[in-house]
Amino acid sequence: MIALHYPITGKTKPADRSAPRDPLGEIGYIRLLGRHAWMELPKTVRNRFGKKLRPGESKIYCGQTVETRRNLFGGALTHLLRFAGAPLPLEQQNGGQAAIVSVTESKDGKGQYWSRQYNRKRGFPQIIQSAKTFTGPTGLEEMVNPFIGMTLWLLIEDGALLFVCDRYFLKFGRIRLFLPRWLTGGLTVGHHDRGDNSFDFTLDLTHKLFGHFLHQRIRFYDTETVQ
Repeated sequence: MIALHYPITGKTKPADRSAPRDPLGEIGYIRLLGRHAWMELPKTVRNRFGKKLRPGESKIYCGQTVETRRNLFGGALTHLLRFAGAPLPLEQQNGGQAAIVSVTESKDGKGQYWSRQYNRKRGFPQIIQSAKTFTGPTGLEEMVNPFIGMTLWLLIEDGALLFVCDRYFLKFGRIRLFLPRWLTGGLTVGHHDRGDNSFDFTLDLTHKLFGHFLHQRIRFYDTETVQ
């Protein structure tokens, strides 16, 4: 089971979020971690996360699913969340299926849109979309649709860049209703560099009562920025 108490190398501080921003260079990930922690990451990871995309550019990574597994609770939650746009992987035992992720800059320059496409053994591929913005109490938030989001801590562990959920919330205009942690459990998304122009994307969901109920690992390869 993945542990949610990490030796923290970098953590958001209020002063970090007020630091000057280079409009075409340094972006929020660097400010959140701090320069010292940022330089501890492999150069390839810094290249992937350290540059702001220009208008009209997209960064695309292609690869294959390594594994997806879940227990009974994970399966029930996955299908329950179909009403919210199916933000969790729907298919198990899909190792070797093609996967694509694209990253584009938001129009206001304050965040990024992420679109992940997972091929399935039958039927159309599953597409999961989300938007990351450098806002909120932790300095980083992710919306999986206009009404459901989470606040995230950006951490480093053993050279991996981790996005760890702090709180889930429901958003209605300017109103946010935060859900209790005991109800939602923990979510950790990892970016693990492999040193050969590839990296593993991992997704882990845990709960005190239901254990490690969902795990996904996908291997992506570096590609060129598309204009």
